[in-house]
Amino acid sequence: PELLLGSARSYLLCVRSDSIMASYGAGYGVGAGAGAGVEQTGTAAAMKEAAAMDVLYGLDEMTTKVAGMEHAKGVSTGTSIIAVEYDGGVVLGADSRTSTGIYVANRVSDKLTQVHDHIYCCRSGSASDTQAVADYARRYLSDYAIELDTDPSVNTAATLFRSICYNNKNSLMAGVIIAGWDSDGGGQVYAIPMGGTMVRQKVAFGGSGSTYIYGWVDERYRPGMTKEECIAFVRDALAHAMARDGSSGGVIRTVTIDKDGATRGFVAGDQLPFSFEVGNDNNA
Repeated sequence: PELLLGSARSYLLCVRSDSIMASYGAGYGVGAGAGAGVEQTGTAAAMKEAAAMDVLYGLDEMTTKVAGMEHAKGVSTGTSIIAVEYDGGVVLGADSRTSTGIYVANRVSDKLTQVHDHIYCCRSGSASDTQAVADYARRYLSDYAIELDTDPSVNTAATLFRSICYNNKNSLMAGVIIAGWDSDGGGQVYAIPMGGTMVRQKVAFGGSGSTYIYGWVDERYRPGMTKEECIAFVRDALAHAMARDGSSGGVIRTVTIDKDGATRGFVAGDQLPFSFEVGNDNNA
């Protein structure tokens, strides 16, 4: 099946989950086609088949128990992400470090993913899981626009992400922020943490680095900021998170979205507005 997944491991995990879900006769949101041909011979048989698949592909050594659920230990975005509304649009930002444990797998990854013309998502959690969710969302939103001959609203996109994340919460490790602009609601930000809850917020941030900047955001954020002030706010917040969090780092990428479209921004690693580097003139 044409599953646009970030890695073969994620595909195998989806097939494995579908085998189990098919035994219950339950609907499964992501990758349902992969399990459609599995004969429903009962839970025990499906679990036995899944265990055999684990051993065959080494998945038994790649998963770990987290709160009673199985999650892959694979590539993590170990992230700092943030999005903020302003009058007329939104600003999104993210660091660029992708890690596997203590090893930095990619120091310049792009965690800001476009899902439609005026809608982006910030990804945190398992890199392959969030890539898969974003790919599915992009496909469905494209179909929506073609069939209805209108652009999807930001709320529609966020609801789609929520549905995918919630219906597969036992299989996915994905926390995302959906932000964008539409003609009805203007700039909008929706936070969807792990588990699939959806909450609209004026400012949303997440990932491992977010725990270090709660107080900073409370102190510095104020309603009614201009676009330029929001861009500076996002960059400063990410720089502080990256300075403290070992799983965040690299460069800062931003996207500003308004009625005219999306504009990318970039801050190099040696030009961050805040750093603990000795002799860095940008310290603040």
